Order: sequence, then structure tokens, then C-alpha cells
Amino acid sequence: MAQMNMLEAIRDAMRVELKRDSNVLIFGEDVGKVGGVFRVTEGLQEEFGEERVFDTPLAESAIGGLAVGMGVQGLRPIAEIQFVGFIYEALDQMFIQAARMRYRSGGRYNSPIVFRTPFGGGVKAAELHTDSLEGLAVQTPGIKVVIPSNPYDAKGLMISAIRDNDPVFFMEHLNLYRAFKADVPEGEYTVEIGKANVVREGSDVTIIAYGMMVHTAVKAAAELEKQGIKAEIIDLRSLVPLDIDTIVASIQKTNRAIVVQEAQKTSGVAAEVIAQINEKAILHLEAPVLRVAGPDTVYPFAQIEDQWLPTPARIVAAAQKVINF
Repeated sequence: MAQMNMLEAIRDAMRVELKRDSNVLIFGEDVGKVGGVFRVTEGLQEEFGEERVFDTPLAESAIGGLAVGMGVQGLRPIAEIQFVGFIYEALDQMFIQAARMRYRSGGRYNSPIVFRTPFGGGVKAAELHTDSLEGLAVQTPGIKVVIPSNPYDAKGLMISAIRDNDPVFFMEHLNLYRAFKADVPEGEYTVEIGKANVVREGSDVTIIAYGMMVHTAVKAAAELEKQGIKAEIIDLRSLVPLDIDTIVASIQKTNRAIVVQEAQKTSGVAAEVIAQINEKAILHLEAPVLRVAGPDTVYPFAQIEDQWLPTPARIVAAAQKVINF
């Protein structure tokens, strides 16, 4: 075991796969010599050469198009979009070309691409750098969506994503890159895409979250325990495919649920999770499923983002509401 933060774990996963498979390569803006704006790819160009890890022009559409072309030729590109707010320039390549490749070609071609991007607030970043845009991808058939919350999952999920024959949108929360270190196995291992993780057992209410919000939920659960409320926390890990079975099993035990997302409230992942809960577990519910989310506004400027983001206090209030329904 080694102690790694999430940034180091993602880098180690890419190193493992670059060594294992000569078809794996990395490209994006400043990912080579500089090692990326957050230094996630630092040292990889020096280790594997400029043909395997290289910089591109400042053109997200070109990055996406290059990835699609390489994918249909049997390569396994890891394409970095420098910040999540920049993906709009590459949506055609990501969500139309890559996501539909298998269907359009009748299974003749795949798009084994990992689109990496940092996202998420709480770091006082500039506009367009911290939005949560996973909802755009979740509604797009053909692309998987993965959001790790810790170093162990980050490495295992990244290795799984690189080996997947379908495109994977791999979102990395900015506030988790260097937040803490944890034990991460050296060498290769995988974490299954589409399998949620119960990070805390409980009996009174299920709190469903992903990414940074898992840690916000853990803080809320500690406060709830002081009040005699035992919260079970589920880390989704991947949004597509969604592990609804783990969610239903938890609700059958707790009979109450809250879904937490950093993104704006309307039409987000939480809405989809609640819809599936209603379809598959409504008779086990003793209260409506509530959402804790960002408000339906543009992501605010840095000076007021702390008032915008979901907090443990808001989760605690939602839990009290469903308990007392």
C-alpha cells in the first residue's frame, strides 16, 4: 500500500495503463511538460515520451475529434478537457460522435475513450471552472459517467475506464485533488463502474451522494448521530450506469432518503435517482425523497460561493424533515 491523494492516485492509474498497454496515450492542453494545470499528468511525458503524452492546441473540439479518430483505430486515448466549463466546445465529439459510435457502426467500431475533466466548487476558481455539468452527460445514451470521491476509488475507476470499450466521462472534483491521503494499492486493480459503495451503515435515513458531496454527507451524518439519527450514506461512484439496486436495498432498511448533489437542483442527477426510487421502492418510503442541491442560478462568483454550495447543515435539516414527516 502507498499513501496517495486523489491527484496522485489518478496519475498512478494512468501510469499503470501506459505501461500495460501501448495503445493508451494522453493528450490535452499543457498535459505534457507542464503536467497539466493541476499537475495530474506530471512526469508522464518524461517517462513515456512525447508520442504517448503530448500537448494539443487550445481547441477542445480538436481534442475531442482527435480522441474519436484514435478510438475507432483501436487506440485508447485519455483526453483531458482542462476545466469542465470548456466541454461545450467538444460536446459534438463527446456526446454525438463518441457516444453513438457503436450504434452507428452496428458494433463495428468502439470509442474506448476517457474524457477527463476537473469540476466542482469551493476553491474560489474563476467563472466556467467550477460548474457541475454531469447532468449533460447523464442524459446522453452511450457514454458512462464516473465521479470518484476518494483516492482508492479514483485509481480503480480510472483503470476500469481506460479499459472500457465505451467512452467514459471521468469527472474529478477540484476540492478533492489534494484534500487528504489514503491507502491505495500499488500496481493494478479495478473498481467496477456501475457499483455504488455504502460508506456508512445506518438505519434511519439513506443519504445518496457522489464526489465532494459524499464528504459533506459524512459530516452531516456525524451531526445527526448526536441527535440519535443513524444515517446510511451511499457513494454512487458512477452516475451512468446507476446502481439502483444498492439504493433500493438501503431504502428497504431505512424507509427514508435524501439525494445530495452540488449541481443546480432542476433536472439533475438527484431528480433521476428520485424517479427510479419512486419506480422501484415507493412502497418502502415513509416520507417523500428530498433533494439537497445548489440553487437554480448561474454558479456564483468566488466571493459568495460558500453560500451557494450545499452544506452539512442543509443535509441535517432535510434529514430532520423526512424523519418528522
